[in-house]
Amino acid sequence: MSRLTRTAVTAASTLAVVALLAGCSASPSPSASDQGGEPVSGGTLTYLEPQTWTTLYPPSAGFYPNGGIVNNITDRLLYQNPETLELEPWIATDYTVNDDATEYTFDLRTDVTYSDGTALTAANVVKNIDLYGKGDKDRALPISEAINNYDRGEVVDDDTVVFRFTAPSPGFAQAVSTINSGLLSDATLDRTSEQFGPGNAAEIIGSGPFVISAEQIGTQTSVTKRDDYDWAPASASHQGPAYLDGIDYILAGEDSVRIGTVVAGQADIARNIPAPDEAQFAAGGLSLHAAATNGVNNGLSFRFREPRLEDVRVRKAIIAGIDRQKIVDTLFTQNYPLATGRPRQDGTRLCRHLVVLRLRPRRGGRAAR
Repeated sequence: MSRLTRTAVTAASTLAVVALLAGCSASPSPSASDQGGEPVSGGTLTYLEPQTWTTLYPPSAGFYPNGGIVNNITDRLLYQNPETLELEPWIATDYTVNDDATEYTFDLRTDVTYSDGTALTAANVVKNIDLYGKGDKDRALPISEAINNYDRGEVVDDDTVVFRFTAPSPGFAQAVSTINSGLLSDATLDRTSEQFGPGNAAEIIGSGPFVISAEQIGTQTSVTKRDDYDWAPASASHQGPAYLDGIDYILAGEDSVRIGTVVAGQADIARNIPAPDEAQFAAGGLSLHAAATNGVNNGLSFRFREPRLEDVRVRKAIIAGIDRQKIVDTLFTQNYPLATGRPRQDGTRLCRHLVVLRLRPRRGGRAAR
């Protein structure tokens, strides 16, 4: 049965910057009105990152600095709308899944190209997902944590592919909507783990709205918009090439440096603003965007195999003795609501979660000028 009720039409890039800077966050980006006016074209955004990226291999894009770049240079088969959480067409115009979720068939667009001019084909899509689903030990490329029970992919025709699994894989559709499944050119997929690392950024070729144009190892990576990009999800509010000409990702490890540079007007965005410093962004011309990180919490963990913690009653007593709300009220802000989700009930993980001080942060706070 079809899982998409509409097909992709001619669409264009939405500037992915704010939504993408959160790396793995699925939170919606601020609207133009939230930012003080209608968007305009042109200019290069300066983005201060507290950590440098380590690899541009998509299955490893969950690390914020990796994901911020991968998300801007790649597309995915499906798009998860951050407002509705529905899976929508992107590179795939439609898909079907069999009753036991062991076979997925995707219909593909045929007008998509990579930034090196090569076509995004059915064979290329299979090559991408085969690598992410199986990994390659010889090249030290890990399997994507988002893809389970993968067997193989097959090309059906020029615009159709099918993926088969050794056991039910109900999460596969969402998996191919994440940055961990960003699509890369054939030549890029042939690279080793080391060749996805620092010093090779400009050679990582995707089909996304931006292209890596320069790299200073460990200090700065720059991306430039693709003028011919025209296949963003149909629900994107912006149609056409990105508004920005480019983005400069600059390493600024010290909190005070990132904050001071943005406050002084010498940078546009800084990621990871500590809670005690949020008040500095109440001034006019500045705003703080708190992006939720679904399922990721600040926490205090104990090694429950330590003899004094082996008794579950001890661990429960520790939990009962911690005033989590007071910690939130004292050390954090309203952008760090208290976690209310239930711990997992699966054996040893239950024990680990029972002794976790869980605060559900909206990490990745950015100050934008």
